[in-house]
This record gives sequence, C-alpha cells and structure tokens, in this order.
Amino acid sequence: MPIHAQLIRHAAERPDTPAVVIDGRFLSYGELYVRAKAICRFLQELPRLSCRTLDLPGVEKLVALSLGNHIGFAEYFIAATALPNACAVIDPMMPPERIERIVERLAPDVLIVDDYAGPSAEIARRLGISVVAAEAEPFDLAETGDDLPDDADGIFLIGFTSGTTAEPKAYFRSREQWRRSLDRGHVVFELEDAPSTLCPGALAHGLALYALVEALDAGGTFHSVRKWDPAAVARILASEKIERLVAVPTHIAGIARAWADEPALTSLHDVLTAGAKLDANGVEAMRRLFPKARIREYYGASEIGFMTISTLVGGAVDFPIDRVGQAYPGVEISIRDPDGNDVGTDVPGTIFVSSDLIADGYLWGDDGQAFRVTEAGATVGDLGELDENGMLRVIGRAGGMMISGGNNVYPAEVESALKTCPGVEEAVVFGLPDAYYGQQIVAVVSGEAKDAKMLAEHCARQLARFKIPRQFHHIASWPMTSSGKISRGQVEAAVISGDGLVLRLSA
Repeated sequence: MPIHAQLIRHAAERPDTPAVVIDGRFLSYGELYVRAKAICRFLQELPRLSCRTLDLPGVEKLVALSLGNHIGFAEYFIAATALPNACAVIDPMMPPERIERIVERLAPDVLIVDDYAGPSAEIARRLGISVVAAEAEPFDLAETGDDLPDDADGIFLIGFTSGTTAEPKAYFRSREQWRRSLDRGHVVFELEDAPSTLCPGALAHGLALYALVEALDAGGTFHSVRKWDPAAVARILASEKIERLVAVPTHIAGIARAWADEPALTSLHDVLTAGAKLDANGVEAMRRLFPKARIREYYGASEIGFMTISTLVGGAVDFPIDRVGQAYPGVEISIRDPDGNDVGTDVPGTIFVSSDLIADGYLWGDDGQAFRVTEAGATVGDLGELDENGMLRVIGRAGGMMISGGNNVYPAEVESALKTCPGVEEAVVFGLPDAYYGQQIVAVVSGEAKDAKMLAEHCARQLARFKIPRQFHHIASWPMTSSGKISRGQVEAAVISGDGLVLRLSA
C-alpha cells in the first residue's frame, strides 16, 4: 500500500488516536498497525490458488475484499496491499451473478467477507476459493514479526467500474500512482493538520476508498457508517465535530433534508464533492447547513484520477457554478475533435488528460467505448469545453448524447437548467425513441415542482427550443446505486414501464 511508511509513523507517534470509526466501533492507529501486521502474516501463510490465469507481475498473493463498510475493512485492506500482495475490492451489494463473474475471473487466493452465509462467500466456496470472515479473526495478534513493507512499487489495487455492458471492467492501479496523487492531495486539500474526515459512501467505490486512504495517510480519523442513513450521518457530523466531509451530492442533499430543522453544523470547515456536478440549489443548501465550510468539488475518473478541482465557496475567487474547475496539479487538459486535433477554447469536444496519475489499463472488460490512451492523452469519453481561463465545463458522456429532430442534445445541460428551477431538487434527463423526432427528450424531477408547463417555460428561458423536454415526470424517491448515485437505468425503466415509481405530469 502507498501509505505503509506513514502508518508506521502514525502508530509510533499517535498510537491512541482513532484511525477508523464506523458506527461507534473504532480502531486506534496502534491497534490498526498491530492487527494489519498480524493479518499480513496470516495471508502470507495461506496457500496460493493454482488456477489463476491473470497476469499480475510481481504479485504473489491476490486478496479479494467483499466486506462493505465493515470496521475490519481498513486492516484487511492495509494487509492485502502490503508487498508482494495486491487487493481487489468487490462491492457486496452488486447482483450475485456479477460477483460470480468477477470472482471466477479473478481467482483470488482468498476472499474476505462480512458474513460466511452471504452471497459472496457462497460463490467463493462453490468456486473452490478460501473464504475468511472478518469477524472470525483467524490471525495471531501475539506473534511478533517484521514491519509492514513501505516500498511503493507495482500493482496494489484492482477496482471495478461499469461499462457499456453488464460486465464490470477491472482496472488496476500501482502504488506509485496513488503515492503521487496522495502527495499532491495533501497540499491541495490542506491536510497537514490531519482533519477528521467523514465519508458515508461505500468503501468498495473509488470516492470513499480514496478518502479512507487519504485520511490514514494524513494521520486523521476517518468516520463512516455501515449503511447509508442521512439522519445518522448528520448526528455524527454534529456530535463528533467532524471537520471535513467527502460525499457525492445526493448524500449531501439527504443530510440537508434530514437536518433541516436542526442547528447549522459549524464545526465543518471543508466539504468536498465528486461523482456528479453540483448545482446552485445544492450549493445554497450547503451554505445554510455548513455556514463555515469551504465548498469544493473535483472532477475525475477511477481510471484517470483527479482531473480538475474547483472552489465554489470560501476561496479567494469562487469558481463559476457551471464549471468543474481548472486542471489539478500535474494535469494537462485538452479538448479534441474526432480526429484528435486540439479544438482550442469555447469549442465542444472530447476531454483528454495528460498526467502521471493515469491507470495502466484494464485486466478485462475494455469495450473501447470509454477509457483509452492515445498520443494526445487519456480519455473516458466525456465531452466538454475549456474557456480562456482554463475552466472546464463537462457536457456529458458521448454515449449519452441524444439526437432529437436532428440536433445533438446532452442530458447534463438540460439537467443543469432544470435544477435551477424553483422547487426542483434533482433531475434526470434521457431520450426515448420517437417516430418523428428520432428521440424524444424526457425529464424526471423530484421536489415540490409538479407543473409541467412551468418546468417547460423555465427551460425555454435557458435552453434552445429543441432542448426542451417533451415529457415531464415526477418522482418522490430516487432509486440509488450502492455508490450513492441515482440509478438512471431504473428511472428510465420506470418511465417506460409505467410501474408507479414515477408520475407523468400533464401540461
């Protein structure tokens, strides 16, 4: 793991400081270090699985975690990423058939689970893979041994990101890439005072996993919850006087609703969001909820890392709300046409990035539709434009573009317009087949706004006529993914099926 040297130092200098706190259970830095060493020894003594066909240079043991937000996640992750090991992090909330495809292709030497009776454990046993439950603690804490290695070479992490098919794509990361990223982030996010950090997202996903490692690297205390509960998260923010919150916008919106009638949370001095673009309504809600906090967001991808950073509130200059900021330190951004030519400023095109934070590639699942590396840099297929100040506006993913009446329309642009409408909390826009237009633009909104005519008139004041949705629907509660994002596929399916999850608004 890229932070073993820092962990050894924190364990020596602040052994009693809580390192990880989840639902009231905590591990101090001293305990985390001792337990991770014992687990590392235990993992090294396990037999290797002979049937693995993946080519992982320098990796002796491949450990898979399907733990969820268990208090043992940090200690097993640290042990599983110590040289010469590597760790694959699997979301236990994925459909069992998807977990089975992943585990079968990975063929890890051992799978660490929360529950011996859970789907992940059953799948591993059926495939002849060793299973260890975190609560069982099959390691010997009394046995002494060598320190965790603090080298930073080679593959240490395998993660999964969705593609254009149901097959998860497996990308891999090196210790060097994350070490560089952590060093820069320590400066960019001003972590020298080791602030306490809360991230309520799933540790199996990039945002929360990185927030955990970042907090441990800085020597701060990382807080989370086993299961997403906005009221519980708000209470932790208040009672523990958390200084830093890292979350996707939908999580923050949930906290704001749950805490609407309570005093403002004044201990928080930094809010960092990613995963979706913040809108003006969301920023204003955060101003009220966290009146002393600097509000920042970053744009990035699992395969590319940080791309841009912006400060929306609390900076020397507040960045425009419609932009995702300027290039992250060490990152160069260009906008290019289909032939790879740089189109310059204020012209839409595909976003390309050049940096030393880019993943090496995929172990499998490369569909050629998203992440690719060219002479011009790397891209995940997002479209955007740069202004003369280097501010990036993200238009959307190329594959998400709608063609309505022969015109190109990007859902993100329409969603941004809708989210500035009074009474709209969130919006999802997509296209449905239409015999005349090719695709008919459909919008689903949540909040108090339920007047289709008012919504259309609001869009007309901000968008070209061909971008105005022709159908408006209302939803009371959004279906969510385990990473805290809206499940857009479920929303679209509900509109198509008319299953009652959404209500069509009449003009």
